[in-house]
Amino acid sequence: MLRAILLYGVLAGLIVIVPLAWSLTQNPSPDAPTSSELFGYTLMVVALSLTFVGVKRHRDRELGGVIKFLPALLMGLGISAVAATIYVIGWEITLRLTDYAFLDTYFDGHVESMLAKARESGKTAAQIEKMVAEMVSFRAQYANPLFRLPVTFVEIFPVGVVVSLVSAALLRNSRFLPARAGANT
Repeated sequence: MLRAILLYGVLAGLIVIVPLAWSLTQNPSPDAPTSSELFGYTLMVVALSLTFVGVKRHRDRELGGVIKFLPALLMGLGISAVAATIYVIGWEITLRLTDYAFLDTYFDGHVESMLAKARESGKTAAQIEKMVAEMVSFRAQYANPLFRLPVTFVEIFPVGVVVSLVSAALLRNSRFLPARAGANT
């Protein structure tokens, strides 16, 4: 089971971080389509679908087509934890290779966008000042790896938890996508 957790976790982590890293090195603009939260979380869900594949394959090949909820959930969480760790390592490498340019580009663009929205919504000068102070504080905190590493881990791991829960709930039923007789799945 450990081998499967490592294999599917590493693959899922790479599926997430490689396109994100590539897009940031090519176009670090916060306005780029690949910089959107929708793109990032869609990529995470697609990559973490390997959790389902890994648990199903383990259920069918190693356990004769039957797995209980808790072992399936724990395996899924293991895959998600490995994927999140690969994501964190990849993110740190990307930041280093780009000389942390993402921080300047993202925060400057994000601050401008949020300020424009705040002004449009009628926020007071004091409220806008408070927003700016919070963003400046977060930027300073994010520069610290002891803050940045867990924040980056928490970007992806909750998605893995949801995928693990769904996978365990579905795959505990041996009639759900049963292994084909005589076939190597």
